[in-house]
Amino acid sequence: MVGAGAMARGVALQLVKYCEGFHLAAISNRHIEAAERAYLETGLAALTRPESQAQFDSAVATRGHCIVEDPALICQSPHIDVVLEITGAVEFGAGVVSDALAHGKHVVMMNAELDSTVGPILKRHADKAGLILTNVDGDQPGVLMNLYRFVKGIGMKPVLCGNIKGLQDPYRTPATQQSFAERWKQSAPMVTSFADGTKISFEQALVANATGMRVARRGMFGPAVENSDHVDNAEDWYPIDLITHETGIVDYVVGASPGPGVFVLGTHDDPAQQHFLDLYKLGTGPLYSFYTPYHLCHFEVHNTIARAVLFGDAAIAPEHGPCVDVVATAKRDLEVGEVLDGIGHYMTYGQAENADVVWQEKLLPIGLAEGCRLKRDLPMDATLTLADVDIPKNRLIDRLRDEQNRYFFEETTHP
Repeated sequence: MVGAGAMARGVALQLVKYCEGFHLAAISNRHIEAAERAYLETGLAALTRPESQAQFDSAVATRGHCIVEDPALICQSPHIDVVLEITGAVEFGAGVVSDALAHGKHVVMMNAELDSTVGPILKRHADKAGLILTNVDGDQPGVLMNLYRFVKGIGMKPVLCGNIKGLQDPYRTPATQQSFAERWKQSAPMVTSFADGTKISFEQALVANATGMRVARRGMFGPAVENSDHVDNAEDWYPIDLITHETGIVDYVVGASPGPGVFVLGTHDDPAQQHFLDLYKLGTGPLYSFYTPYHLCHFEVHNTIARAVLFGDAAIAPEHGPCVDVVATAKRDLEVGEVLDGIGHYMTYGQAENADVVWQEKLLPIGLAEGCRLKRDLPMDATLTLADVDIPKNRLIDRLRDEQNRYFFEETTHP
C-alpha cells in the first residue's frame, strides 16, 4: 500500500485484522512515521524497515511487514501481487501507478483525482501489459458501478447514475472545514474537496468513464431537495428528458435520502416487464429507482483486490475512455502571477464537464492545476483554460495527459 492517511489506515486495519488470505506486505509513505502508525493501529508491532531492494524482497518473501519511504521498493518487488495506491496526490500517484504497471503489478486505486485526470491512458498501459487497473468497491463510484451493472443485468436501461450528497458549497475552504476535519480525524483539504463539489465531480467522472455516460451541463444539475425527499422521486428532479437522452447522464442530489448512498434511474420498454415491476412495488414507470443506501469505503477494498488478482476483473475502470473530465474553476478572484494551490484548498474548485468540450475549449483540468502560475486576472467562478496559466515543467502527469489527448482525441483509429 502506498499512502498512510486516514483512509489508508482504515484499509490496513481491515486487511490485517479481518480479511483472511491477504498479506499487507508493505506500507510506503513519504513520512515513514505515518506508515508505522498504520501498522501499529492494526496491532502489528514487528516491523521491518529495509533500505535496499534485496532487503525488501527478503522480508516480503518471509511474510514480513515493511515500512518504506520509497514506493519503488514495493512496485519493483517480484513478491508483490498488487499495489494499492491511496495517496490522493496526482503527480506523485501517477509515478507510483506507472512504476507498478511497468513492473507487472495489478493496481488498485483509491485516488479519484488521478483516475479522472489520466485514468484512461493508464488503463491503456495496463491493458497492453495484461494487467488490471481499477478503482475500488466501497467508495461511491464503485458502489454506483455495481448498482449500474445490476440494473443493466436485469434487462433495464440505466439513464442516470446519481450520487447523494449532504452539502454542496463551492466556496468552502480548509479554514471553514477545519473543525469537521478534526472531528473525523481527516485532513482539512480532503474534506474541503468533499464540500466544494470537487470530489463528487471526480467521482462522477469515474462513473461516466466506466459507463459511457455524460453530464447534461457543466457542473451537473445537483438539485437540492427538502425534507430528505427519497430518491424514488428523483424522476422529477432533473430538467431533461432522461428517457431519450443519447448516453444517459451522471449527476447528484443534495439532501435526499437514503444518504450518503447512490442511486440509478432506469427504464424498461417491455409492457410485460413493466407490469411485473409494478407488481414488485417499483411503480408504474417510466423511470424506476434503484439505490444502495450506504458506501463503506475501506470495508470493501479487499473485495477489489481479490477481483483484480484472482479473477482479472475491475470493480470500476474507464472502459469508455475520457467521457467526463473535471475542470478548474476560480473559487475567488484570481490575480496574475499567483500560483494555484491544491485540490480542496483556497483558489479553485472542480466542475464536471464532458471531455470532448474540455478538449475543444482547451480547459484546464483541475488535476493539472496545482503549481500553475496565472498569466492573467480571472474573476470568481471563471473556468480556467490552458491559455490562462503557465504549467510547471517536467511533470509526469502532463506527459500522461498529452498522451491521453493524442490517443483519444487526435488519433482517428486505435490499434
